[in-house]
Amino acid sequence: MGRLFVALQYLLPQHALSRAAYWLTRSRVRPLKNALIGGFMGRYQPDMTDAEQPDPLEFPTFNAFFTRALRTDARPIDPDPAALVSPVDGRVSQVGRLEGPWLVQAKGHAYTADELLAAEPAARFAGGAFATLYLAPTNYHRVHMPLAGTLRSASYVPGERFSVNATTAAGVPRLYARNERLVCLFEQGGLSFAVVLVGALFVGSLSTVWHGELAPRNPRNRTPLALTPAAGELEKGAEFGRFNMGSTVIVLLPPGTSEWLPALGAGNPVRVGQPLARLL
Repeated sequence: MGRLFVALQYLLPQHALSRAAYWLTRSRVRPLKNALIGGFMGRYQPDMTDAEQPDPLEFPTFNAFFTRALRTDARPIDPDPAALVSPVDGRVSQVGRLEGPWLVQAKGHAYTADELLAAEPAARFAGGAFATLYLAPTNYHRVHMPLAGTLRSASYVPGERFSVNATTAAGVPRLYARNERLVCLFEQGGLSFAVVLVGALFVGSLSTVWHGELAPRNPRNRTPLALTPAAGELEKGAEFGRFNMGSTVIVLLPPGTSEWLPALGAGNPVRVGQPLARLL
């Protein structure tokens, strides 16, 4: 079944399906959006107790429900300035160090930082640290800062819309480097770090607090994004982006700057604000 699922994705009109999901999940037709939310609740049973609005049917659209805000006290941020925290709720797909420019995707699959970051400078991350964090449909879908930092560059990179679940990661070579994505490079003092938001099948759009909605785009060309006055320094734990439907976040750090916590490994659940690594 896994091979069939992967093979089918090569044949599907990925972007057309994602555009359809975009419009469907933003419908304000009450019976339709309530049916979508009710079906999602019945299948996935997400925890609504930490949501700012705990009644799922009170949201105006399915997308508003899916990208719901949490209570201000729901995700305490580790205050240690040396702690790099999880930018998302999800699960660790892979974590470790780059072998030169190579990141592990899954057993038997790897890709390079140059491929992932496209035209953004990647040499600084060779031999550094990376973590790939997968967001399941049940997870909270806002993306937060793993460290305090100032946005130095951001680029929309066009690509495919393969699923990013474990089955697809094990079956599609260079998955994260071929999917549509948003590449953000930050700086904290002298430390540079990258946070990459990877799109996926049915992910209607990606957005940031600075640029607003970034996909779908027409034409789908690689686009450097303007650094607006709003793209100043954000505190650790501050929201900076959203997945309108679920996907994956990849964090990259230069060599010699951090150590992943010993207990952190593939398959571990993570939540926004919990420490993942210590800065050296």
